[in-house]
Amino acid sequence: MEETVEDPPTSAVLLDHCHFSQVIFNSVEKFYVPGGDVTCYYTLTQQFIPRRKDWIGIFRVGWKTTREYYTFMWVSLPVDLNSHSAKQQEVQFKAYYLPKDDEYYQFCYVDQDGVVRGASIPFQFRPENEEDILVVTTQGEVEEIEQRNKELCKENQELKDTCVSLQKQNSDTQAELHKTQEELEILKSTAQKLEQEAKAQKDGWETELLQLKEQNQKMSSENEKMGVRVEQLQAQLSTREKEMEKLVQGDQDKTEQLERLNKENSQLLLTLTQQKERQKKLEQTVEEKLKQEETTTLKKQQALKDENAGLSKKLSENKIIYDALQKEKERLERENDLLKRENSRLLSYMGLDFDSLPYQAPTSDQGGAGQNPALVYGNPYSGIQESSAPSLLAVKKCPTCKSDFAGDILDFTSEQQRPQPLCLSCPICDKTFPAKEKQIFEDHVFCHSL
Repeated sequence: MEETVEDPPTSAVLLDHCHFSQVIFNSVEKFYVPGGDVTCYYTLTQQFIPRRKDWIGIFRVGWKTTREYYTFMWVSLPVDLNSHSAKQQEVQFKAYYLPKDDEYYQFCYVDQDGVVRGASIPFQFRPENEEDILVVTTQGEVEEIEQRNKELCKENQELKDTCVSLQKQNSDTQAELHKTQEELEILKSTAQKLEQEAKAQKDGWETELLQLKEQNQKMSSENEKMGVRVEQLQAQLSTREKEMEKLVQGDQDKTEQLERLNKENSQLLLTLTQQKERQKKLEQTVEEKLKQEETTTLKKQQALKDENAGLSKKLSENKIIYDALQKEKERLERENDLLKRENSRLLSYMGLDFDSLPYQAPTSDQGGAGQNPALVYGNPYSGIQESSAPSLLAVKKCPTCKSDFAGDILDFTSEQQRPQPLCLSCPICDKTFPAKEKQIFEDHVFCHSL
């Protein structure tokens, strides 16, 4: 077969849908001698307008689709379609690409849509028969041949009569064919309108399909699986369409395949409807869960607000208590300062230093009659009336922890000679204070006794 840069446009159109009368082939021989080029003559009718991708192919008799061509040639477009020369055209097939067997073939004109517009009578590719042969016969054979010729002449006359009848039938058929062609043209115009409507509807379907694809991208993973299934079915559908083009049979087979495809389409629509219902239920479930979570969150926020209000109230109460204790502390500090100043005044009156005196806890066996229970540090005049030695050697006690301190006679000179500690530590809470903050340390220790 001929190898070309571009294959001709073909289709799987049935023979019933072809228009064989729009291009007429002229001067077609009964056979062509192999080894020589073949020129194909054809005429374009007024109803047909040639196009750039039209071609003429050589088909073996009995072909079903335009894809079964043996070889082909592109047709040349005429310069002026209205001239007479434009109607008479020809193409030449090279001997190298022609068939080599003695099967019957025919020329077919195919337009760029793959539709057959004309077909020639069948012909063969075979050498010429040798007819110049001398035949020697006897007298009996001659008589027999003459008798046979008479019978053939009689039979020929009968065939002529039959031919006249067939010609009449042919004329009637031609008239009916012409009427059928007119109806066919009407049907063709109707088909073109239907094709335009189908194209517009197809565009609308494509737009809707794009919208459905956008919605499909927002679906769940289960819907994505369904999309994969749809793609697989589309691939199967494409494969079946290709198989249908290759295995074109009767209208009954096409109807059965169409019914099967309609059933599958119905199943897909049913599955898609079920999927939409599932998605709707899932959206309702998600909305309910969101509402529940929102209610729970509001409850938690309200509980946190209540707890925050309680803590704020408690903090306010603690702050009030703290302010009261702070005021009480300040009051006690003022009273303590007053008592210390009073004690210092009395000691200065007695000629003693407050820091050099040890602390004497009031006891019941030491001058009980002369003691004043209202004085925190005892009666300052009891030390003057009694001997000074026993008072200096008295046992010292901590006013907070009640610890006993056995000490020698502490005078002001020995106190100055003793090394001073770097820090003061509370005997109750172990809190430390610098040595220079002695007053703060004493107030701290005193607060533990309150």
